Amino acid sequence: MEPTASANYWLLKAEPDSRIVKEKDVKFSVDDFEAAKTSAWEGVRNYEARNLMKEMKVGEKALFYHSNCKNPGIAAFAEVSKEAYPDHTAWDSSHPYFDPKSKQDDPKWYMVDLTFALRAQHFVPLTLLRFIADSSSDSPPAGLEYLGDAGVAAIKGMDLVTRGRLSVQRVSEAAWTAVQALANTGGWDELDLNPKKKSPAKKAAPKAAGDRPARAAKTKAKAKKRKAKGSDSDDEEDDDYGEEDESEPEVISKTTSSRRKRKAEDYEELPPTRRRAKASS
Repeated sequence: MEPTASANYWLLKAEPDSRIVKEKDVKFSVDDFEAAKTSAWEGVRNYEARNLMKEMKVGEKALFYHSNCKNPGIAAFAEVSKEAYPDHTAWDSSHPYFDPKSKQDDPKWYMVDLTFALRAQHFVPLTLLRFIADSSSDSPPAGLEYLGDAGVAAIKGMDLVTRGRLSVQRVSEAAWTAVQALANTGGWDELDLNPKKKSPAKKAAPKAAGDRPARAAKTKAKAKKRKAKGSDSDDEEDDDYGEEDESEPEVISKTTSSRRKRKAEDYEELPPTRRRAKASS
C-alpha cells in the first residue's frame, strides 16, 4: 500500500466493551482488530463522518480509538486499505444500523476498509490528552518534555478534545506526530490526570427579607434561560446518533443525551454508532 503524496491523518472510534443492539454485539476492541487484520468500517450513520471517510485514500494513517468505555483512548495505529464504497449493512434489516431510506441503487452510507498496523506501546488515554489540552501552559508537563511546545499546541487543537463525540475525525500531521511520540515513549505515570479540586465552602451572608423578590426574579430568569436553551445544549458535540436530518434512522433526543452525559461523567462520549466489524479478505 503506497501512501498518497499529500496524505491526511484520521481517528476512528470503536467500542471495546460488549453492547447488544438488535441481538448483536457491536463490540470491536483492539484485540478484535488485531485478530481481524483488515476490517470494513461499517455502521457509521452521521453525514459528516461519512463525508470524511469518502475523503480517505489508500495508505493514509489512522488512530484506532477505544470509545464508550471507562478508559477511552488511543489503542493502536492503522492504515486505510480500501477507499469508500457503499455500506451494505444499511440495507440489512437485521443489522443494528439498518436504514430503510438507504437504497442499493442510491446508497446513502459509505464505509472504508482499515488494516491494523500496530498497537500503541503505551495506551494513550483521553484523560492525558485532556490534561494537556486543559493546561494553561503552552509547554509540556513534567515527564513529557519530548512533546515540545508544538506537540502541546497540536494536542490542544485536536477535534478529540475540542469536539469529542464524532466517531470519525481528521487529525493534523502535528497531532499525529505528538500522539505517536506519546504512544512510543510514555512518561505520564507520575501525573495526576484526574485532579479533584474542591473549593472551600463559603458561608452565605444572611439575606434580608427585602431581597426575596429580587432573588425570585433572578431564579425565574435563570429557569427561563434554561428552558429557552432546551434541547440545544449539546449542539456543539456531534455524534452518530444526533443527526439534525429527520431521515436519521436512530435518534436519541438531545435532552436525553444530556441526561445520560451527566450520569456517566467517566465516559468520554455517548455510544457512537459503531459496529461489529467483519474481516475482509
